[in-house]
Amino acid sequence: MRRVSYWGLLCCLTLEWLALGVWIGGMIVLVGAVIPAVFNTFGGQDSGGLFLTRAFEGYHRFVIGAMAVLCAVAAYRWWSGEPAVAVGRGEIIVLALMVAIAAVVILALHPQAVALQAQAFAAHEEAAKKAAFESLFRVLLPIRVLDIGNLVLGVLLIGIKSQRTIRPSGAGL
Repeated sequence: MRRVSYWGLLCCLTLEWLALGVWIGGMIVLVGAVIPAVFNTFGGQDSGGLFLTRAFEGYHRFVIGAMAVLCAVAAYRWWSGEPAVAVGRGEIIVLALMVAIAAVVILALHPQAVALQAQAFAAHEEAAKKAAFESLFRVLLPIRVLDIGNLVLGVLLIGIKSQRTIRPSGAGL
């Protein structure tokens, strides 16, 4: 077992919880407060859609930071050899799934949605505008499903970490 600083582990665990709070809490705030407020306040689909696109781009930057923190802290906890902060297989699997889902959304689907949104806003004919929005909504559906899936995985990860706090020996799940 390696000797590590108590304060180093405390800082890592604090950053880990903060990163999860930003990732999961950010999604809850966006879905539960920002999206309804935008569509109940802004005058049209165009201005509201652009605002939400920018809001999600900002959220994605926070998610990238949270991913980096969670992965770095998991590596440090594993390296520390401390049984009280051991990294379990379930935790690694859930974190890897969250990172993979976020990568697909951030690197592939979101840029595609932004391009389709710009195409829809640029269309002048009603038929072209309708077709462009239909294409956009076909891309937004898997993004929503993946975001909700990541939210569920994040809550599961919080449960795994909470269990580690209650049962440090690893007994149970």
